[in-house]
Amino acid sequence: MSALKAFLQPPVSDVTKQVIVSDRFKDDEGNPVPFVIKAINQKENEKLARMSRKSSNVKGAPVESLDNLLYTKRLVLACVQEPDFSDQEMCKYYGTEDPLDVPSQMLSVGEYNRLSEAILELNGMRDPKELLEDAKNS
Repeated sequence: MSALKAFLQPPVSDVTKQVIVSDRFKDDEGNPVPFVIKAINQKENEKLARMSRKSSNVKGAPVESLDNLLYTKRLVLACVQEPDFSDQEMCKYYGTEDPLDVPSQMLSVGEYNRLSEAILELNGMRDPKELLEDAKNS
């Protein structure tokens, strides 16, 4: 196999995973309903990061930095396929017009953290070994 052939792989945006974030969300039979998350490619990640920049003045000089909270909200919105946080009915139910705010209105701190960690892991931003080590140390 040539080296080039090894790099001709399907796009990462085709990768999805089901994640049980909480047992609060159940179907008609009482089974937990998973969130469906997807991986994004680096181009999409760069777009999210650019949209999440903030400017401030440090000693009179303009400085740009990443707004981590806004970036995380955008990443969650971009990676969650189900439920659709952009759905008008869902936004209305959770009292917001902005889909970026639905997950933080809908989920507890722990649920949001589980969802975020699953998204980071699926996108290769957290190594599963690192997660295991974190669990051992806590």
